[in-house]
Amino acid sequence: MNEPTFVIPLWADLLGVGLGGLQGALFASGFRGQRRLDFLGVAIIGIMVGMGGGLIRDLLLNLLPSSLQSNWYLLTATGAALLGMLLAGVFQRLNAAIVALDAVVIGLFGAFGTSKALAFGLPVVPAVFVGVCAAVGGGVLRDVLVGLPVAIMHVGSLYAVAAGGGCVVLTVLQVSGVSPTISAIVGIAVTTVVRLLAVIFDLSLPEQRMLYRRKVAVETSAIPIVKPPDE
Repeated sequence: MNEPTFVIPLWADLLGVGLGGLQGALFASGFRGQRRLDFLGVAIIGIMVGMGGGLIRDLLLNLLPSSLQSNWYLLTATGAALLGMLLAGVFQRLNAAIVALDAVVIGLFGAFGTSKALAFGLPVVPAVFVGVCAAVGGGVLRDVLVGLPVAIMHVGSLYAVAAGGGCVVLTVLQVSGVSPTISAIVGIAVTTVVRLLAVIFDLSLPEQRMLYRRKVAVETSAIPIVKPPDE
């Protein structure tokens, strides 16, 4: 593989990690009753949401994860998770802020994943796939850890579709010669807008329906045949 021509700035990667850690901690702090989590549990969820996307991205690219090459990733994710716990009471009354934060997070990880995949020479379709996996990876790990149905596999508000739309737009722009930075900004914006519109207007993909095939032979065999009486 050729050396990458685009490197994600450390501050930008840490921004995604921090926002993901904050969003994950806010999510985990919302559990009540027997499902409530202690400080360590909330912190772990925040850390996994913050770092999960980047870990999955680098593993798919067969790279040593960036988050394991610097102290700042884990420190940022932990600090953001702790901040999320402290502000949980405030943010629980600001549901719109949590939704907007979630949309930005998947946009960031999707854009960073696709950009890095393209920089390492992957074709456009696998690059988009890597970006989508990076975008939804933290949420998948979160749901698995807390024992919830994985959100992207159920009827919902277009998580993966929003991420895929942003990744596709980013890829098209880069292939067309637009700079990686501008392409990433546009891709993040597209993902964020699609996700927010899906939540506001309650949009989702059509629910699967079991397809039935008419079994004519069976159906007709159940029809009574009236025979004329014997003369």
